Amino acid sequence: MRSRKSSTTPAADPKRRAKRSRAPQQLGLSWDIPGGLVAGVDEAGRGPLAGPVVAAAVILDELQPIKGLADSKVLTPARREKLFDEIRAKALACCIAEADVEEIDRLNILQATMLAMRRAVEGLRLVPHKVLVDGNRLPVLRVPAEAIVKGDALVASISAASILAKVHRDRLCVALHERFPAYGFATHKGYATAEHLEALRAHGACDIHRRSYAPVREALGLPVDALAAAQAVADVINDEDGL
Repeated sequence: MRSRKSSTTPAADPKRRAKRSRAPQQLGLSWDIPGGLVAGVDEAGRGPLAGPVVAAAVILDELQPIKGLADSKVLTPARREKLFDEIRAKALACCIAEADVEEIDRLNILQATMLAMRRAVEGLRLVPHKVLVDGNRLPVLRVPAEAIVKGDALVASISAASILAKVHRDRLCVALHERFPAYGFATHKGYATAEHLEALRAHGACDIHRRSYAPVREALGLPVDALAAAQAVADVINDEDGL
């Protein structure tokens, strides 16, 4: 299903944050709530200069395990697409949600990301007993939640969520390329590549560019707040969903 601008997946949930594990070790469904449903949550698209930020929430079915779940960044596009369909088919519940460009510019990217995550969790057809979120920040939720750094490599349900969010956003960027072919969204997915920055300089910003991001403001001839520019750079550097 989709929440607000939203859609609907094995879960593995660690009892504590894995500290030195290099290989993703997918842990069991029950986590610390015996018999409880656990949802994994991740996002895609904090760093790009254009388009929405996307979040996904997934409750996996331990009776229908999915092989090959991993952080979406380490998977090929073809493998992500295949797993996207399998996750949607086998998950007990999943939801993909967005926060749009207007919300990103009005709230800031961090708060817009938290909003998309909350929409994804609230859009699940089943209510989880606990939510595990990739990273070190938590959205405001009605159920217990825990942030897990590098959770997309450690927790199967978060891996699944990262795949849903990434594939969904990549497909959106292909559609945006049809509307705005001059910018090359199908290739760079909205990230600040040399090609994208050159297109911004040549054509200015289009409707789906984030006006709060320094390179877009510069292209529009708008003043760039030093603090906002520094935060935008930090978001690009820290954004882990990649191209």
